[in-house]
Order: sequence, then C-alpha cells, then structure tokens
Amino acid sequence: MALSGLDIFKKLPKTNCGDCGIPTCLAFAMKLAAGQAELSQCPHVSPEAAAELSEASAPPMRGVTIGAGDDAIRVGEETVLFRHEKTFVNPCAFAVLVESGASDEAIDGTLAQIEAASFERVQQHLGVGAVAIKSTADASRFRAAVERVRSKTALPLVLMSEDASEMASALEVSAEVKPLICAATESNFEAMLALAKDNSCPMVVRASGLEAVAALTEKAVAAGVKDLLIDSSPTTAGEALRDHVFARRAALNQKFAPLGFPIITFPGDLAAGDDMLEALYASVDVEKYGGVVVLTSADAWKLLPLLVLRQNIYTDPQRPMQVESKIYEFNNPGPDAPFLVTTNFSLTYFIVASEIESSKMPTYLGIVEAEGLSVLTAWAAGKFVPERIAKFVGASGAAEKLGHKEVVIPGMVAQISGELKEELDGWDVVVGPREAADLPAFLKKKAG
Repeated sequence: MALSGLDIFKKLPKTNCGDCGIPTCLAFAMKLAAGQAELSQCPHVSPEAAAELSEASAPPMRGVTIGAGDDAIRVGEETVLFRHEKTFVNPCAFAVLVESGASDEAIDGTLAQIEAASFERVQQHLGVGAVAIKSTADASRFRAAVERVRSKTALPLVLMSEDASEMASALEVSAEVKPLICAATESNFEAMLALAKDNSCPMVVRASGLEAVAALTEKAVAAGVKDLLIDSSPTTAGEALRDHVFARRAALNQKFAPLGFPIITFPGDLAAGDDMLEALYASVDVEKYGGVVVLTSADAWKLLPLLVLRQNIYTDPQRPMQVESKIYEFNNPGPDAPFLVTTNFSLTYFIVASEIESSKMPTYLGIVEAEGLSVLTAWAAGKFVPERIAKFVGASGAAEKLGHKEVVIPGMVAQISGELKEELDGWDVVVGPREAADLPAFLKKKAG
C-alpha cells in the first residue's frame, strides 16, 4: 500500500463519528493501511480524498472483469500469498477450449458438455466459467465459431488469436459482451492494444519470461489499458510454477505493479495431450496462482475435482461454511413427521441430512442460524440457545407445516430442553441422539 496509516488519517474528516464501525478516524486509517477495512465504510470522506485514497488502497493485484451481465467473472484483487493469512478473494475461473477449425457439430458437443458440467456442493453451484475459442483455421471460420458459441451460451468468452485482423473481425460480433482478448505479444502489441482500448475489453499480455511481460504491461498501462492478464509462456510445469509464484510475490511483497495482474494458464499445452497430467497441472494452477485456467475439455472426472479443490481453497478460513437457515424436507414429510433442529454449520447439516435420507423416514429439519458453528461450539458461544431456537421456530413457519407441536433437539445440548420448553409455549421438547449415526434408529422408533 502506497500510503501509511498517518498519511490516510490526514485525508479523513477526523470527526471520530464511529459511523464506519470503528471508534476513531485514526484507528480506521490504521486498519485501512493494513488492509483490514474498506474505504467505503466511511460515509463522510470527501470525493477528492476518496479518489486519492481509493487508488492508494487498491489491491496490489488488479481486479479484472471478463464478460458482461450476470455471468461475468472477476479475477485478481488478491492481497495475500496464502489463504490462512487472510483469505483469497476471487476464485480462479475455468475456461474450456473450443477450436474454430472443429465442425459445428463438434463445437455444439463441447458446449453441451460444458452445460452438463454443473454440480452443487455445500449449496454452492460449481461449473465452467468461460469458453475459450482458439483460432485453428482461417479468419472467417474464427469469426463464425465466435458467433456460434455466443449464440448458444451466455458464458464469458476468451478469444485466442495472435492475428490482429482476425481478432478485429471476431470482436465485431462479440465486443459488446466484453471478451478477453488473448493475446498481445511483442510482435502485435500496438494493434491488439488498440483493439482492447477501442472495445473496452480486457487483454492478455504474453511474452517469453516475466521480464518481457512486465515491459509490455507497463506500456499497456501507460496507454490507458489496465485490465490485463499475463502469460509468461512457460514451456514446462516447473517453469510455470516458478513464474506464477515469482509474479505473485513481486506484486504483493515488492509492490511491483507491472506484474500486479491475474495470470492465465494453459495446463493442456504443457501436458502434451495427456488428460491426467493436464488435470494435475491444472490443480497446481488453482493453488499457485492461476486467475483463468484454460482446460481442453469439460470431462466431469477432470473438472469436478478441480472445482472442489477451488471451492476448498477459496472459502474464507475465518468464516465457517454455512447453509441457509430454513426448514428442509426429507422423504416427503406430512404434518405428522418429526421436526428436528440443528445449527447451520455445513458439515453438521450434511451429516444429519445424510442420515435422515438413509433412514427413509419422512422428516423436517430446521436449520437455526448459528454463524456457521457446530452444535456444541454454537451453544457455548450463545448462538444455539433456547431464545434463538424459539425465535427460529416462530419465524420459520413450522406451525403451518406441522400437525403437532414437538421439536427434537440434538442430544449434545440436552441441558437446554427445560428452558426451551419455557420459550416455546405449548411445545414439547424431545432430546434426540447425541450422534447423527443414531438418527435412523431414533426416527424409526418414533414412527412406531
């Protein structure tokens, strides 16, 4: 960060109003300097100071948006080398390759494969983020392939050609969806730069080695094109890992702006047709430090492990994964089905849900907002207590779903049953098993 906490403090209103959630302007300035607060938290900063401070407090890696509308992806804006230091911000995006020289039927098949590669895990949708169209034929075919892909998917596009005239033709039918231009090189730099600038599209800067990449990004930024991704053209997986780590360290630790951009990777090129090796190299790119990872196919066996790896890495270690607080229905429950409650910690939910499903017994499961904590931890922290559970039961619509007034609580918190009965006037409170594995037997016994 270019400015110290005291430098920032001088530009703040110094009212100590606390509207930002921090008691004093000096404390806020120090947190802003440390990357622990956002300038937008201060409602009273002047427009002039906001403009200056926004530039100074910008992440060392630029955030870049690819595409337009709801399906646009954003990469970059990272501030740490390791997720446990704080958190990673924008998950890397997986793009799947389409070759322009392929037949229309083959292109349609790839797009169908991309659409089918849609998964749900921990109530999050996982799938392909973009389509990369690579020129492998003449300019007219490249343009036709771009038109065809665009007509069949709303996913962002990565246009892969180093021929500026070919890229210009493709942009005539796709510029409005803000595709990623891939790539500007030392030989075509001026022409590609003009295309990116005229069409307000992000652009890949490609050169052999990081030193040459940095020289090109400096020229692009000086010309007014700042939405860049970088590619150092590694020839081996070892070179790729080395360049990615060096670029991230230079941007974050040394504040070296010419390398402060997301990285685009092509693990399939390094794997030379070996799909298993491509998946392995792509997993390294997810960890260190790909922004857009271009895959040669959307095979489920390849894509799903990579998506799960990304999901695990890009969750905030300071915030437990949570599920939505509401009533879930299992095995088509009727009004006489038992009503269980537990916390919204994702692991707790999925373990309990799995046991209920396997029991085949109709059941309602109420998920109480407990800030993503497990049952005992939430109880100890005052997040899964009678007052909160009663409030959830009243607001969840349980009374309308049930033909009875009985709630089953986890055996781990049996001690709250008496107080909960007082909070839930007219309800019976039943203590369930301590372990989720005992739920099937418990539910079958209750059903008689």
